[in-house]
Amino acid sequence: MAGAPAPAQRTDTPRATYSLLPRRVTAAVVAWLLVLAGLAWVITARQANDMSDMVTGLGQVGGLAPNDMAIPVFLGMWVGMMVAMMLPAVAPIVLAHRTVVVKRGEGGGVTSAFIGGYLGVWSLIGVVPLLAFLGFRNLAADAGDSLWLPTLAGGVLAVAGAYQFTRWKALCLRACRSPLQFVLTHDFGGGARSAFRAGVSHGAYCLGCCWALMAVLVVVGLMNLVWMVAVALIFVAEKNWRHAVGLTRVVGVGLLALGLTVIVHPSLLPTVSGVGDEPPVMGEHMGHMG
Repeated sequence: MAGAPAPAQRTDTPRATYSLLPRRVTAAVVAWLLVLAGLAWVITARQANDMSDMVTGLGQVGGLAPNDMAIPVFLGMWVGMMVAMMLPAVAPIVLAHRTVVVKRGEGGGVTSAFIGGYLGVWSLIGVVPLLAFLGFRNLAADAGDSLWLPTLAGGVLAVAGAYQFTRWKALCLRACRSPLQFVLTHDFGGGARSAFRAGVSHGAYCLGCCWALMAVLVVVGLMNLVWMVAVALIFVAEKNWRHAVGLTRVVGVGLLALGLTVIVHPSLLPTVSGVGDEPPVMGEHMGHMG
């Protein structure tokens, strides 16, 4: 229609946050996050190699050796995984928070507190996969030939897929994709303590957005690098790509289909989990992680 005003462009988008700060500051913050994530990926890859023949997921039971990883080692591994997988995805929210911090004249320690609060949420939730790991790591090898195990694994995958279509997923994803609005509406005042609280709040929304995809790793292997990279890339795309809603639905359909297929064809589960045809070496690496 002639004379109709052009639609206003939304400025609070993940991409827009990259122009909120001077270019050198933006580059420094993003580089810092990527370096931390890169170091965490290196450590995680080494840990995955050490446990390459041991069970770390439901789909590996009966195909790999039992796993005697100590609880503190598991929790340390989990924290490293979260740093590796989540930090690249949260650059926009960190930049938005840094924008507010700079206007207050506060230093980088406040931003570090925000990131610490965020990672603290993901570190604490590591108790859930730990309990799952303790429950399945030493199952008898014949459990891999049972009916209940692939049914459970397929059910987890299907639930993860179905969650992608829920209102809670949409709500949490919207909070992750509106970084500046989130920071302004969850501003608890200045200082490191307030920044930590804001980080915890954002971590809770991020958990609500991403927990289902993280649950997929409980099935295919918590140290399955192929799946870890795939899930991490989905996190980055969901939080930064303008077609995130469509991607979320595609991932949901894919996981639903995969879960139902595993239930109907249980023999597919070891393949999905990256388990080879060779029998597990029961003695190798036992006690290595203790």
